[in-house]
Amino acid sequence: IFRYLAKNILLALLAVTAVLLLIVMSGRFIKYLAEAATGELAADVLFSIMGYRLPGFLELILPLGLFIGILMSYGRLYLDSEMTVLTACGMSTRKLVAYTMVPALLIMCVVALLSIKVSPWGAAKVEDIFNAQDERTEFDTLIPGRFQQLGSGGRVTYTEKLTDKRTRMENVFITQRLENKKGGKPELILLVAESGSQYIDEATGSHFLLLENGYRYDGNPGDPEYRVTRYEQYGVKIPKPKQRQVRVKAELKSTPQLVGSDNPEDLAQLQWRLSLPLLVPIITLIAIPLSRVNPRQGRYLRLLPAIFLYMGYLILLSTTRTGIEDGKLDPRPGLFWVHLLFLGIGLALVGNLHHKLFWFRR
Repeated sequence: IFRYLAKNILLALLAVTAVLLLIVMSGRFIKYLAEAATGELAADVLFSIMGYRLPGFLELILPLGLFIGILMSYGRLYLDSEMTVLTACGMSTRKLVAYTMVPALLIMCVVALLSIKVSPWGAAKVEDIFNAQDERTEFDTLIPGRFQQLGSGGRVTYTEKLTDKRTRMENVFITQRLENKKGGKPELILLVAESGSQYIDEATGSHFLLLENGYRYDGNPGDPEYRVTRYEQYGVKIPKPKQRQVRVKAELKSTPQLVGSDNPEDLAQLQWRLSLPLLVPIITLIAIPLSRVNPRQGRYLRLLPAIFLYMGYLILLSTTRTGIEDGKLDPRPGLFWVHLLFLGIGLALVGNLHHKLFWFRR
């Protein structure tokens, strides 16, 4: 009986987790893909980012997958009267809870490993990738065949091709609008060139875009007076990327770094990481009685109220965590009072289920 129940729970867990993970990762991948299309991210780091974000997704999806898996698998057993037969043969509420807790404790250990160890490591790796992307120059973000607005000055750059391992541009077009210091109309500068490449001044470390064999046009749209300059080589300084303020977020710190800290953000993050594993056995205790349905009512009767109860659990945890981070709540009881509240709800539901099964056997 234990193997049969555990198999049903784990199969439902895998199915629900796979669907939820596909939905969440697809939405996040589309967001990163849009940033790559605009040149904000390099295309070759997309799968690395998704791989490092995977533990963070799983630590939230696995408890929900287990919760829905118990509701669906046990709901089917009640609908097919299999649970009724097991109860008539002496399956007690205590034994049902004990059998269900075994796979739940396995999931609890996996979630604990993810939340305490793997997920912070993955988040730190993702932050390193984003920092590396921020350090790229405008030349590194160019996409062939596309007009891109780069820099704070509203510069628009186009190149038909990037050759020699993205070190050389062909058929270059650059336009930039400069404010007139005398208060007149802003001046438009237009550069065209046959080719271009990046040049680094060893003395200053400045980056330049070195254009070759082209023309420079200076003037204003609608104004017949234009200055035309032909050049063999023309250097355009590439602005240095803005330096990000170095601030280590609590989400990026390892768990040993959070232990012993007096910072409210660190305390809230530490309690959140410990809360995710504690969430698993409590929602298992809640899911067991909520999965009991009348065969005439259908297996999905209590699914929606159960999901609302689970979401209320998570929302209350998240709200309390935010209050601790902002210093509005005392970090000493922290998030654990929320777990005690829902543990009481779970015990009350199990007690009610035990009462019903007791009178059924009589």
